[in-house]
Amino acid sequence: MLQLDDLKHQYNKIQAQLTELNDYVDYKNLASNFEKKEAQTFENDFWGDKNNSKKILSEMKIIKFKMDKCENLKERNVELEIMLEIAKEGTDESFLKEIEAKLISFEKDLDSFKLETLLTGEYDSRNAILSFHAGAGGTEAEDWVQMLYRMYSMWCVDHKFKVKLLDCLDGSECGIKSISILVSGTNAYGFLRSEMGVHRLIRISPFDSSGRRHTSFALLEVLPELDEAIELNIDEKELRIDTFRASGAGGQHVNKTESAVRITHIKTGVVAACQNERSQRQNKEVAMKILLAKLMKIKEKEHLDHIEDIKGEQVEIAWGSQIRSYVFMPYTLVKDHRTGFETGNVAAVMSGDLDGFILAFLKKSAEVGTFEIEPDLCD
Repeated sequence: MLQLDDLKHQYNKIQAQLTELNDYVDYKNLASNFEKKEAQTFENDFWGDKNNSKKILSEMKIIKFKMDKCENLKERNVELEIMLEIAKEGTDESFLKEIEAKLISFEKDLDSFKLETLLTGEYDSRNAILSFHAGAGGTEAEDWVQMLYRMYSMWCVDHKFKVKLLDCLDGSECGIKSISILVSGTNAYGFLRSEMGVHRLIRISPFDSSGRRHTSFALLEVLPELDEAIELNIDEKELRIDTFRASGAGGQHVNKTESAVRITHIKTGVVAACQNERSQRQNKEVAMKILLAKLMKIKEKEHLDHIEDIKGEQVEIAWGSQIRSYVFMPYTLVKDHRTGFETGNVAAVMSGDLDGFILAFLKKSAEVGTFEIEPDLCD
């Protein structure tokens, strides 16, 4: 049976977290910043500079998003306070359960907002492009890619992000060899950039009649969706554009015309493809966005000034490169080798419960900037 004192204790814990978060976010400063930027939109020459106006409007959208979150949490906090006061006068079990449900929902959204406050990167507010690639392990690795694709799709649904399929290459026997998706929503890239790297699976293989333990690897690339790439100035002569017939589901138009597009940046060997749009033109536009995002990522990582200096980066999707291990047998454990965060609830993780890993990464990233994989890997 629910006790009012327990609910009050839970509320007081959340209240302390909310006070700490409000001090960190500084709503008054947000509101002041929003007003200054809004005033700029009324200046005579504001719309004359398209790049600057677009930047200001984007910044206003992010600030407004944070302000709305703060206001929503404040209103719900007042509602909970009133409900607890009413409960003092005596009430039935159903009312206490209603309070408990609101407390749980409030705490979950508060935790989510905590994550968002750690997103301070230039591209964190943007959509994210996720590309999964099977590595060492053959059929096992292709099945692992499909499992990861499902895991991240479930995480996206739970966080109200939209998922759109861009490109997919089925496995030779089952599973998926490679797949790319677009995750749309505020801060999609900021959250998911922590997931970039090699993911390692250890389990008893369902494809091995002898029931032996297998290790599989898959690479997840995470890129921000860029609206434009003026900084890169890529010459069309540096690109090789191939068209081909799309594979898999998609209807007669998709499968019977050469609408799929693959673009290769010749100097670096960086490749991007898209086959899920209805026309070759649309697929080319999406593939170009992916290519530009990949080149921008390398350019920034290596602190380069010119696109000509970029070299294609090769990551070995095998032992020793993993950022995280998922152990199904002989015990259950999911461990991130960069942060040390771990959990034994493999089923929850595979159903999209990734917030603990993401929060641990963002916190550690904010503290030390970058960090290496731990040498103590799961056996």
